Amino acid sequence: MTTMEREMIGVPVQAGIRQYLAILRLDHSTKHVFILPGIVLAYLLRGIRTDHLLASLVLGLAAAVCVASANYAINEWLDRDYDKHHPTKSQRAAIKTTMNGKVVGLAWLFLIMTGLSLALLSSRLAFAAACLFAVQGILYNVPPLRSKDRAYLDVITESINNPIRLIIGWSIIDPTSLPPGSIILCYWCGGAFLMAAKRLSEYREIVASHGTEVLSRYRASFATYDEVTLTASCIGYSLFAVAFLSIFLDKYRIEYILTMPVVVLLFTVYFMKATSPGSSAQKPEKLFSDYSIMAIVLLLVAVFAFTSLVDLPILGNIAGQHYITLE
Repeated sequence: MTTMEREMIGVPVQAGIRQYLAILRLDHSTKHVFILPGIVLAYLLRGIRTDHLLASLVLGLAAAVCVASANYAINEWLDRDYDKHHPTKSQRAAIKTTMNGKVVGLAWLFLIMTGLSLALLSSRLAFAAACLFAVQGILYNVPPLRSKDRAYLDVITESINNPIRLIIGWSIIDPTSLPPGSIILCYWCGGAFLMAAKRLSEYREIVASHGTEVLSRYRASFATYDEVTLTASCIGYSLFAVAFLSIFLDKYRIEYILTMPVVVLLFTVYFMKATSPGSSAQKPEKLFSDYSIMAIVLLLVAVFAFTSLVDLPILGNIAGQHYITLE
């Protein structure tokens, strides 16, 4: 009897290598693009402070992929009884096939140990970031805390992956320091905006098609959320992200303030995407196929490159304290 025939008559299908590889979600590796700004910022602000740049680059990226895949493995395994209520996640390998929990656990352990070992070979800073990455995966997915089931805490803990990736990128260039606190907080709040927008998109789509009861069975945090609170949280996270970004731009290079209109445009268009049917915001790993988002990102890169190379003294004068006197 073929696998398809087994599925059709409801006979459990034993997972094979392909299904175990699927839960590692290697296609989500596109999210590691958030490592790149850390590399660029470290180079611009600190310069190269390692004698093994290429090795650090390879080790840092490989460590991030391994730890992320370990997190995805336990995520899919522990979520299988919840994801079956989701319209699309119900097709995941951990639900459609019968998996061995011991195999999943061994895969998680192997990937975590491999990722941490690679990070340690890169630098102590990369190792610390990788450890935090691994701990986040446990706190987010594993009972009794399982922060993904707690409204607002779910977004805050999941989005910490953003600054972790920033630090990994920074450590590749400069393993002797941390990125400025303002840009770490900007990255964290920006990630929270992305995750809140994802939940808003899921809420709107699943409630419209299946109702609120199905939504809360899929994820307990949705019993607390509603469309208004999710929209408000998106606005709040985006405002915090822009505020911390403004602090960073003003302190480290005033010319970068010219990127702000493009950043605001990016947040605005992304929010519009999140409130549209079939939104790409539900699958951030697929955003590379969204041409409007990518066009804005390329514009942002172009403006950032220009302001990195060109000094504009007039901006320094504008940023200083000036008063219009009436006498």
